Parts: sequence; structure tokens; C-alpha cells
Amino acid sequence: MNSRRSWFVFWVGVVAYIAAVMQRSTLGVAGVSAVERFDASASALSTLAVVQLIVYAALQVPIGVLIDRLGPRLLIICGLSLMVAGQVVLAFAPSIGVAVLGRVLVGAGDAAIFVSVMRLVTSWFSGRTVPQLSQWMGNLGQAGQILSAIPFAWVLHEAGWTSAFLAAASFVALALVLSLAVIRDRPAASTEQPRVATLGEALRELRASFARPGTQLGFWAHYSTQSSGTVFSLLWGYPFMVYAMGLDEPLAASMLLVVVASGVIIGPVLGLLSARFPYRRSNLVLGIVLVIGAAWALFLSWPGVPPLWLLILLLVVLGAGGPGSLIGFDFARTFNPVRVLGAANGVVNVGGFLASFVMMFLIGVILDFQAAPGAGTAELYSISSFKIAFLVQYLVIGFGVVMLIGARKRTRRRIVMDEGIEVGPLWVAAIERFRRRR
Repeated sequence: MNSRRSWFVFWVGVVAYIAAVMQRSTLGVAGVSAVERFDASASALSTLAVVQLIVYAALQVPIGVLIDRLGPRLLIICGLSLMVAGQVVLAFAPSIGVAVLGRVLVGAGDAAIFVSVMRLVTSWFSGRTVPQLSQWMGNLGQAGQILSAIPFAWVLHEAGWTSAFLAAASFVALALVLSLAVIRDRPAASTEQPRVATLGEALRELRASFARPGTQLGFWAHYSTQSSGTVFSLLWGYPFMVYAMGLDEPLAASMLLVVVASGVIIGPVLGLLSARFPYRRSNLVLGIVLVIGAAWALFLSWPGVPPLWLLILLLVVLGAGGPGSLIGFDFARTFNPVRVLGAANGVVNVGGFLASFVMMFLIGVILDFQAAPGAGTAELYSISSFKIAFLVQYLVIGFGVVMLIGARKRTRRRIVMDEGIEVGPLWVAAIERFRRRR
């Protein structure tokens, strides 16, 4: 199955995902410019980012169902088209209200890309290649953050808001042309089961998938690992580094690349560990969350402005959250039939973005609450205010960890009871070892 055509499909899918990540992360780099262009408060700026993630998260399950019914190619094409439209609207937006409309379109288009490309990987590849390519796809996609942090940021500062967002839209248009030419749903000789025949059948399969403890485990794994890095990279990290830490804008933009580089290095290692030790994947997730929490504790407890080396350490640790969240999709693949994997992936992908937009919004609200009426930018985005606001992560992610542990217990009980869960071959030996221990 792993033919030359498979690799063409994979790499074009990666380009589509890179384009989506770039559009998603442009606002993080343009946060300071957005404050100036729209005269936005912290709450208004967080709303601009949060509305995009709300749309993204709300559409994950419907898009997953549509992937199972219509196939990933059509969803990728529609998603890229919506992102082109959204970035064009944002390029010419005269007010925060019109900008929100642009971000809604970007969020709707972005929502279709990742789960569709993940579905392509499952159809065009097999065996232990799948979890490793899933990690590589997720990590390579973060090159979109590099594009937003360097060329997009350069165009933004040199040519202005409109030119920068039109340039971003042009890259999505290129990905759209490539997808139309290369991507197909599955190989011609595929033995994969046919797609669900009706929307009603797709919805029934969705309910069955959501009821599986393994799907819930994937949801909470994604929720707990991805959100902290997403909040920092997509919105609050850039204003924090510029206003609170006093870094100049080019240096702040380059700091976001540390998250990407860390994920690229850590991701393949996690992919190998997930394939080699499938029964220990939840331990990997909990370990990543623990390390992220410890890094934030050290960073936030540092007196005054933390040093640059500590910021870099924090960003390296946050970089592990992205590839760590992809383990959630491996849970979905393990416990769901391939023909309905789109819906299961959609359920999992809601997790991290649900936690992210909750934290993004709450951080903005807490920043505004601490500032006096009419406070200037320096007071609104002070280091002390940010440190207090960032503490909200412990509440949101802590809840996710509690739910993850509960889902893990239910999943293990169901494996032991052998209630007919459809599992992949990598799990057979692990299940037998677990039963022997009992």
C-alpha cells in the first residue's frame, strides 16, 4: 500500500496542513498589530482568537461525520477554500466586527484539514507506519508557525496588515490547487470497507464511537496536552513576550519557533514509543502534562521578569504538548473501525481546542479585571497581571487530567471484560500481557 502515489498524497496533505496552521497562527504574530489597528482591549483581542477556535471545535464532530460519508478529499478542498475567503476578509477588515467574520471563516476552513489528512494517512498507509506518520504529519504541519513567525511577520511589519494577510491567503490558494490535482480518498486497489451509506448511519456510528471509553481517553489526552502550547503560540505568548518581558517584536516572533523545533524533535520519539509500547501511551500523556505543569510553576514563581533562558526552557517543554496530543488520535484509531474513523478523530480533536479557547478567553478576562479603568497597554499587559492570568491553566488542565484518569480506568476495565472492542494487532499482545498480570 505504501506506494509512490501514497507518498505524493501524504506530502500534499502535509502542505495543506501547513497552510492551515499558518492561517491559524497568523493572529498570534499579528496580535500587537491587531491591538493598534482595531484599538482592541484584552477581552476583545481574546474574542478575536477564541471565536476562531470555537468555530473550529464546534465543527470537528460534524466534519468527522462528513468525512466518513463524503471522503476527506472534498472536505480538504472546501476547507482550503474557506480559509482563502477568511484571510481576504481579514486583510480588508475595517473594524473588529468584520475581523471576527474573517476569523470565523478561517476557523471553519481550518476545522476540515487536520482530521481529513489524518484520515488520508489511515487509508493510504498501514501497520506501524501509521502512528509514526501521524506524528510526522503533525510536526511537519507546525512549519506553518514558522511561516507565520518569519515571512508573514516580515511582510506585516514591512508592507502592512492588508499585504500580509493577502500573502497568507495566496499560500492557501497554492495548497488548494495541489490538493485538487493530487489528493484522492484511497488507493484504487484499496480493500478498505466502503464509506457509510447515509448520513443517518454516520450519526449512529458517531454515537457508538463517542460511547467507547477509548475514544473518550483520546479526547481527554488531547485536551490535557495540546492546550497550553496552543494558548501561548496562537494568542497570548506574543503580547506577553513583547509587553511583559520587554522583548522586541522580531525576537518574540522567533521565540515561537522554539515550540516548533521542540515538537519536531520530540514528535518522532513519541511516535516510536507509541508504536512500541501501545499499552503505555496514557503514561506518556500524563508525563508530558506533569512536565508542562512543572515548567509553568518554575516560570510563574520566578521573581520579576523571568530570564530568557527560562523562557526558552518553558517553550521547549510546551513543544512536547503538540506531538503528545497526537497520541489521542492513536487511541481513536485503536478503538474504532477504520470506516468511521473520521468521526472518532473529530471527537478527539475537539478536546485540545475546547481547553484552548476556554483558557484564551479566561486569560483575557483576568487581564482586564486586574487593570484599572482606562489603563494603558503597559499596565494591562504587565508581568504581574500575566502571571496571575496564566494560573488559570492549572484549573482547566487539572480538570482534564482527572477526566483522563477516569477514562483510562474505564478503557482498561472494558479490555479485560472483552466487550467486543475492535482493536488493532499491536494491542493484542499488550492485552494478553495485561490479563496475565491480573
